[in-house]
Amino acid sequence: MHKRLLPGLCLGMTMLAGCASGPGGSIYVPAGQSQDNAPPPPTANEPEAAPRASEQPQESPESKASKPAPSYQDESEAISPAAASLVQKADVMLAEGDTRAAISQLERAQRISPRSSKVYFKLAYAYKAENQLGKAEQFALKGLSLAGSDTGLQRTGWHMLADIRRASGNVAGAEQAEARAAAL
Repeated sequence: MHKRLLPGLCLGMTMLAGCASGPGGSIYVPAGQSQDNAPPPPTANEPEAAPRASEQPQESPESKASKPAPSYQDESEAISPAAASLVQKADVMLAEGDTRAAISQLERAQRISPRSSKVYFKLAYAYKAENQLGKAEQFALKGLSLAGSDTGLQRTGWHMLADIRRASGNVAGAEQAEARAAAL
């Protein structure tokens, strides 16, 4: 069997060797240039050149000013009608005990309304029901970051986080979350 593979292996190695550049020759030659006019290949000792200004994306001053802050928002974004429909389907699936299908629906809702804290709180609840407490805590924290100044949503999120932490055995973290909920 090894005798049959050897000729094929030798042929493959020979073909690969033919693709490499010879001594002093470069593999890369820019379009419209001959190999004689091609720039020399970079060496390991040379520092990398900074990108050219034409290669860097240009942002207008208006686009910089209109970007929202990524980690906090003043008000929770309203859930879109399509996402709300998916959340309702997920609620039915959760009531029937089909947590995997509910999570699938909620992940779709999250892609539609990625800045809605309600979707993240529902995902946290579903993952808690699935006993995936690490994911549940992360989604609860994300929902809290998107709740903005809505104290009702914040209170809901802190209570949910306390329940998740208690279920995972983090009693001190649960008490801290309850204290935050009580302070609202």
